[in-house]
Amino acid sequence: MDFDTILEKCGNFGRYQFVLLMLYGYTNILSSFHYFAQTIISFTPEHWCYHPKLENLTFSELRSIHESSPNPACNLVSDVVNGVAVLAEEGVCTEWIFQYESGYRSITTELKWVCNDAVKAAIGQSFFFIGSVLGTIFFGFLADKIGRLPALLISTLIGATGDFITSFVYSLPAFAVGRFISGISTDTIFFLMYIIVFEYLNQKKRTFGLNIITGFFYCFGLILSPWYAIWVGSWRYYLLIASLPAILVLVYPLFICESAQWLITKQNYEGAVRCLKRVAKFNKRTVPEEVFTEFVHHYEEKFAAEKKLNKTKDNFLGMLRTPRLRKFTIILLIKSMIVTLTFDILSRNMEGLGTSPFMLFSFTSIVYIPGGLTIIFLQNIIGRKGMACSCLFVSAIITAVTGFLIAFLDRQNNALLLAIMVGLGRYGAIVAYDAEAQYAAEIIPTTVRGQGVSNIHVVGYAFSFLSSYIIYLGTFYKPLPSIFISIILFFGAGLCLALPETLHKKLPETLKDGEQFGINEKWYYFPCFDRKNRLQKNQKISDIK
Repeated sequence: MDFDTILEKCGNFGRYQFVLLMLYGYTNILSSFHYFAQTIISFTPEHWCYHPKLENLTFSELRSIHESSPNPACNLVSDVVNGVAVLAEEGVCTEWIFQYESGYRSITTELKWVCNDAVKAAIGQSFFFIGSVLGTIFFGFLADKIGRLPALLISTLIGATGDFITSFVYSLPAFAVGRFISGISTDTIFFLMYIIVFEYLNQKKRTFGLNIITGFFYCFGLILSPWYAIWVGSWRYYLLIASLPAILVLVYPLFICESAQWLITKQNYEGAVRCLKRVAKFNKRTVPEEVFTEFVHHYEEKFAAEKKLNKTKDNFLGMLRTPRLRKFTIILLIKSMIVTLTFDILSRNMEGLGTSPFMLFSFTSIVYIPGGLTIIFLQNIIGRKGMACSCLFVSAIITAVTGFLIAFLDRQNNALLLAIMVGLGRYGAIVAYDAEAQYAAEIIPTTVRGQGVSNIHVVGYAFSFLSSYIIYLGTFYKPLPSIFISIILFFGAGLCLALPETLHKKLPETLKDGEQFGINEKWYYFPCFDRKNRLQKNQKISDIK
């Protein structure tokens, strides 16, 4: 009796799973506040180089005075004659007039990280991703050593500590240290809870449960965060108060238990049975003791047989030893780089598009809900591979068109059109990100799932180190970020064709299972085009009726 069978008897979509999904929703809110804090705290409003004659003027008057100036934000003004700014031949601007959004002070306005110093924000933020690389490796290893749940609690609290520390900094080195500590838990806040939920959910309900919760709660956090920042009025208060809700994760062990599948791989059968009994009790299911005995006996025999054939213990490096798993792993690594970098750039590149970055970020975050619904309605129809390939391809087209519009349209007069395109771009990136997370978790065998998912994500976040600098390229030519990511998205769509389909298949538990997984499958196989698969599915529906 394998894990899926006994979980069905204990309840794989009952009250326990409901509580688990609600806590997963809370984790998504924490994750959205934590990850996009770096965006909210560094929004830079429209600004002009200061001159005494520009004081007490309206923003419309300032724009009019600088109308002929090539770079009004940074060019030093020597005088204002007949309503026109006269630029100084020498010197640099050291003071600015900012058009604050409802009085909100970001770190870039408080520390004057604009013009020649604008790169400081990019440097500081890049340390966030350096921290995420080391943190994801560490917590992925820790999750497979001490368990998913304790690793999740430690990770979440460290991330909150990093945000708390950042709220007190006044220099670039201190800011970089604070962002580094915060970044340590960037991905692990989300994916460790994701794995726990993933392993306790009915496979047929997995797509629905994971994506509707992510879509709604993550969306809620993103829509709320800009207005919350404006309400508190300062990037320091924003980080300070936003770090406090993480303390509530300490109550998680009162409601949920450790991953039983992880306990099985550690051959802690007593712990696995204890967790399953807790699930059954929560779901008001009565499971005979002999069922648990049969379950333990099944895995004792399985691991004993595998031990005879293979003396080495499964680990992530084992995924690189055999040809098919090695190919899958390399593709998942590259795909994670592309998806994570795209997701980060499209979610953060909100300035200079003719609309308030706060409003643009908040309103376009609504696309998380249709993004989650898209996964729910389509992924079980066209399959994981079809979903991953198509969303990357469509995102590439949307992003390329957006870059073209930015290059050739007046951004102030076409702000609504650009906002729609930004929203569509974020929608595609969200679908791609969610599809990639579930697809990777299903391909990677259970014995190395914690390490595998974390290492694949860490490579993505390592590549995201470049995102701040790619966005910074927009200061030289605004469409450059869009051009870059549209190219890599097309490449990623092609790579997906070499991965196996996981829909309606028993997922691999060991590296041996993973090497044989989808071994006779063609690269062009998609479940939605498989007539035999559709007929079998329709027959099952008829039998039920």
